Amino acid sequence: MRATTHYVMAIIIKIMKKYLLAFLGLSLFLTNCSKNDDSPFTEELEEINPTPEEEIDVTVQNFMWQTMNTYYFWQSDVADLADSRFASYDDYVSFLENEENPGTFFDEKLLYSEDRFSFYSDDYKELTQSFAGISKSNGLEFGLSLFANSNDVYGYVRYIVPNSNASTKDIQRGDIFTGVNGTTLNLDNYIDLLFGDNDTYTLNMAEISNNVITDTDREVSLTKEANLTENPVFINKVLETGGKKIGYLMYNGFTNEFDEQLNNAFGEFKSAGVTDLVLDLRYNPGGSVNSARLLSSMIYGTYTNSVFLKARYNTKLQSEFKETDLIEYFADATDNNTPINTLGLSKVYIIATGSSASASELVMNGLDPYINVIHIGTTTTGKNEFSVTFVDDFDNGNVYDPDREDNINPDNHWAIQPLIGRNENANGFSDYTDGLTPDILLSEDLSNLGVLGNMDEPLLAKAISEITGITAKMDFTVDMPVELVSSSKMFTKIKDNMFMDIKKPLNLTKKQ
Repeated sequence: MRATTHYVMAIIIKIMKKYLLAFLGLSLFLTNCSKNDDSPFTEELEEINPTPEEEIDVTVQNFMWQTMNTYYFWQSDVADLADSRFASYDDYVSFLENEENPGTFFDEKLLYSEDRFSFYSDDYKELTQSFAGISKSNGLEFGLSLFANSNDVYGYVRYIVPNSNASTKDIQRGDIFTGVNGTTLNLDNYIDLLFGDNDTYTLNMAEISNNVITDTDREVSLTKEANLTENPVFINKVLETGGKKIGYLMYNGFTNEFDEQLNNAFGEFKSAGVTDLVLDLRYNPGGSVNSARLLSSMIYGTYTNSVFLKARYNTKLQSEFKETDLIEYFADATDNNTPINTLGLSKVYIIATGSSASASELVMNGLDPYINVIHIGTTTTGKNEFSVTFVDDFDNGNVYDPDREDNINPDNHWAIQPLIGRNENANGFSDYTDGLTPDILLSEDLSNLGVLGNMDEPLLAKAISEITGITAKMDFTVDMPVELVSSSKMFTKIKDNMFMDIKKPLNLTKKQ
């Protein structure tokens, strides 16, 4: 109680000082004006009694520090986040005021040097919409690569989001582009040209001939549209070959708003008598931990007493949770209480690449103690930490809850998405910072990307040959392996984020 009173008094004194100075300045000014409206001393008095300096609003910085001090995975490794960092409340306020830009404050004052993934947003509504698969986009999903011995960049189309602007244009998987609006792409300009403020741009297309990329005169104009929703259940089909019924699922994002559609896809597999599964996560950067748990249950089984993951928080936070709050088990129902359609497999073939991250890797790691996971492709990203969305809702521990929209500080629209822990599998393994290495190494070939879902698409064909035991007639030699610089998904709000729910938000300590 005494500490709280001290905090309130400090604020009151600050306000009184501010307005007392203003009052004294105004009184002196009015006194002189009453004596002589044209007094030559007016300007001098204004210099002696200047308008009080405008105080820096540190609402956002305060919210960021409070949250990071409590939850951040590397809290003990960042000196400015230490519990004993500040000798007094004034010392704390001075620290917050030292950097007026909240984004710079977050990046330069609060992040651990080895943290590759924590980020902020100045619009929490835009951020949370992106987690639901809603964004402003033209629907073109592409990868970016470098020309050999050059800083010039080219893009290649991975897939087109249905019902998007790109779906109405003459562009398809495997197409190559080298410029935007007549400007050649390079490492210095590709971000501004492709992901800048312009909603409409024109791609300068190219083609591959004899394994050489050559510019053409073809152009494709695309426009980003608001509120485009992408269903991550991109392809699900049953392939019958070599006496096998193989389920093929291309899943492009762990978006919990589509968990029912995901479960329905497995219902179709189950009804068709599928005995083998190829799960294609090659372009899946991650998303919801719960969706990863549900997907894993659809593959392996509804064993609600079997550990899927155990969360590991920072040293200060770990003891605040009960054991039951740290463990997630395999599920027998979706969040809508729909029974899980499970295939009960003992082996799964997963296509994963350098664009497969976070929740994609979590599925692979979480299933590994129970079934044989055959990884086809290339080494994954290596994002083994999870994050939570935080907003300025002090009474809920700053944890974002869509049912508490009215409790979020209306003067602070910022959100932060810091890494707050790692997920271990049932064997206690979580150390894959360098990525998960493939059992069968096979890169995508720019000169032969194939059609997704077709049995002769190289990575799927390789999986089918492994399942059936029939050696594929096609040659798996890769003439133009993808050397990834980045991709369109890395410039969305969700990026390669893995997020989960905190069951019981913690009480934050107010600095005073």
